[in-house]
Amino acid sequence: MKEVLITRDWKKESYTIGNVYLDGDRFANTMEDRDRGLNQDMSLEEIERLKVYGETAIPAGTYEVELTYSRKFKRMLPLIKNVPGFSGIRIHALNTAKDSLGCIGFGDNDKKGWISRSRAYEKKFIEWLREAGGKCRLTIR
Repeated sequence: MKEVLITRDWKKESYTIGNVYLDGDRFANTMEDRDRGLNQDMSLEEIERLKVYGETAIPAGTYEVELTYSRKFKRMLPLIKNVPGFSGIRIHALNTAKDSLGCIGFGDNDKKGWISRSRAYEKKFIEWLREAGGKCRLTIR
């Protein structure tokens, strides 16, 4: 199975910037909501206690990603499955953490608190995922 790794490298007050690697090769920067130290091994109660709706990055851990149709975005997008305390988490084009609601965006971090070219990276990632059979494993650390 294809592997995606996200490293959360710059943890700010209202957003998190990282790097994403596809099968070991650096692909882009990432934009997420604030990392509040959640991880997949925490109890659901602990995650829900620390989570701030729409302002919290998903727990670090390993997840299956599957390309599915998003009714909200009206197109095929990668869905991150079985995220404890979260639902409907996708990888999609965005510029700031305010666009995120827990989701993850790929792009170029060429301005503080911002990623650009996110739509182009979304398209490239979906092409890569399709070549992988529409599924991959995502690790966030």
